[in-house]
Amino acid sequence: MITHRIIEGAWRRTIVSEEEEGAPDRVEIIEEDEVEQLKGKVAELEKELQYQAADMANLRQKSAKERSDLIRYGSSSLARKILPLLSGMERAISQSEGENSEGFLEGTKMTLRGFKTALESEGVTHIESMGKQFDPTKMEAVAMLPAPDGVESGAVIEVIEEGYMLHDRVLRASRVVVADSDENQ
Repeated sequence: MITHRIIEGAWRRTIVSEEEEGAPDRVEIIEEDEVEQLKGKVAELEKELQYQAADMANLRQKSAKERSDLIRYGSSSLARKILPLLSGMERAISQSEGENSEGFLEGTKMTLRGFKTALESEGVTHIESMGKQFDPTKMEAVAMLPAPDGVESGAVIEVIEEGYMLHDRVLRASRVVVADSDENQ
């Protein structure tokens, strides 16, 4: 058994064996500066414990955000596979609109609407590009042409391939032609 007492400004630690309750086996005197050192060490360890607790809380928050992002953006691989089909359907419709194949055209349009509805239900949205100012975060300029009359320099004058977002992330950038002013040529 160990007992502690303050004697003449110093801690006295008495170690008593359990067989002899009356007589101490040895007596240690702990000086005040050693007590202060131990108090400092305790404070240091408490501070370290607080830092570790804060690190754990931050790790939990980061892990929760990563889990949330995984759930939210987990379907991006599937959506990337479907987008080329969507583009192909759009091209087929635009090329067959002048022909006399109304049944094919109507069926293709219905399929296209189904694709778009399925993608929208997964959080995929179309990037509006035509006539808008070029935005390098959502668009890829494939060409620059002289600006037609009344069109501002930097405006999108043709969309080569539509772009799409998955929630707030670009899934595929719009491939566009941008108007260029005469001064930049």
